[in-house]
Amino acid sequence: MSDLEKFKSTLYEGYTFKGDSILLGGAILDGHGIPEVLITAPLKTFNRHGLIAGATGTGKTKTLQRIAESLAEKGVSSLLMDVKGDLSGLAKPGITNARIEERIAKIGAEWKPLQLNVELMTISSEKGCRMRATVSEFGPVLFSKILELNDTQAGVVSLVFKYCDDNYDKGLLLLDLKDFKKVLQFLTNEGRDEIKTEYGAISTSTASTILRKIIEIEQQGAEMFFGEKSFDVNDLIRLDENGYGALNIIRLTDLQAKPKLFSTFMLSLLAEIYAEFEEIGDADAPKLCVFIDEAHLIFNEASKALLDQIESTIKLIRSKGVGIFFITQIPTDVPANILSQLGMKVQHSLRAFTAQDRKVIKSTAENYPETDFYKTDELLTSLGIGEALVTVLNEKGNPTPLVHCMMYPPKTRMDILTPDEINAITSNSVLSRKYNEEVDRESAYEILTKKIASFTEEEDETKVEKRSSKKEKEAPSTIETIVNSSAGKQVMRTAASVLTRGLLGALGISATRSTRKKSSSWF
Repeated sequence: MSDLEKFKSTLYEGYTFKGDSILLGGAILDGHGIPEVLITAPLKTFNRHGLIAGATGTGKTKTLQRIAESLAEKGVSSLLMDVKGDLSGLAKPGITNARIEERIAKIGAEWKPLQLNVELMTISSEKGCRMRATVSEFGPVLFSKILELNDTQAGVVSLVFKYCDDNYDKGLLLLDLKDFKKVLQFLTNEGRDEIKTEYGAISTSTASTILRKIIEIEQQGAEMFFGEKSFDVNDLIRLDENGYGALNIIRLTDLQAKPKLFSTFMLSLLAEIYAEFEEIGDADAPKLCVFIDEAHLIFNEASKALLDQIESTIKLIRSKGVGIFFITQIPTDVPANILSQLGMKVQHSLRAFTAQDRKVIKSTAENYPETDFYKTDELLTSLGIGEALVTVLNEKGNPTPLVHCMMYPPKTRMDILTPDEINAITSNSVLSRKYNEEVDRESAYEILTKKIASFTEEEDETKVEKRSSKKEKEAPSTIETIVNSSAGKQVMRTAASVLTRGLLGALGISATRSTRKKSSSWF
């Protein structure tokens, strides 16, 4: 058997699946496309997560676009985090050209434009459906991890949540950050005696540290994310009139310099999805796939606690029918414990400009299955644009053979939308009408502000009463006032002199003579 026949046989066996699958592209050997060998990925294993990596300009975004639109055609919804702003083209059908026709011929497949329904979303000031979550929905554990608190500080956060839960019937709702801050300030000051017996006291230093941490995420725009209306993650799973899955694109172009907010949002969203979605086990297709572009923004700024939480979520969420895909430049951007959980790997070209780059390439090559057909480390630096090394999990959960793949081009527009097109999508959005209304109902902030005000009024009244009582006690009588005045003192001296003279006169003694006599007796 020739090398070509052996190659074809290996790939036929490795990429033939019983269930439904999506087309990724066509196989390449020795630089030539093999039209008879199509590279696909089974829908059944899309909940086993994945990685799309490669240097800038190698085709990662187009691969992401192609996988998302293919899932939509199969009735699977996707959530795409668009950090660079170049995924909006999914909303419009593509246009064929000579390059696309040439690529399709080499792959040996058909291509025609595809129209999909796209929902543009935002957690900031970008246009789109607003995605919010309340502080209560985070819970004390996740909220503490996001703030990177120690055990003592996390204990105080749990106390605040417990106090609000116990006083829920009084309207102490934790909806936004100002609610949490107000409760913390109240329990540290005016309410400290109220909670001391049942909950314990809160030190001012611990409360101050927590407040500073909250201010830190507020400076990155977190106050726009926390609040109501809270987004229902079940709205991410929808089918249109054609039976296509929903494409939900979160516009994050203004969050590249705010990694903490990005991490906060992503982790809270995954936690909410895990909490809300039902267990489905190993289904024939996932319910939702989440694509996180520029994943290094999460991991570069993540604390160990946050990384542990992401790792746990990755391991557990697949049973809910959810697949998570990280898109980044080099695989080492993703921590090893998380990288080991990613079943599908699509590796575009890497650049070797430095010794460190060469070490990364060698390490990357070792992460892929061994192959008799390629020198993986050499091929990683010579892949063309739109080409990648691919391996996926088959329906039994085993890695498929590593293959040099010419990626199938997207059927949707490979360019961004114009501002007018964006406005048209957002203005016709059902979800925007549902969630873009800002709600600021009475919650912990408003209730405790009133309570603190009443405390202040009572304290002021008490102080006034004490001052009045003190003044009454200290107020001098009319006689004391007269006596203590300068005129009064002069009258008293005159009266004393008159009285003295009167007494001495009654004794028949001259006041002047008496004085002289007394004086002379001193010598």
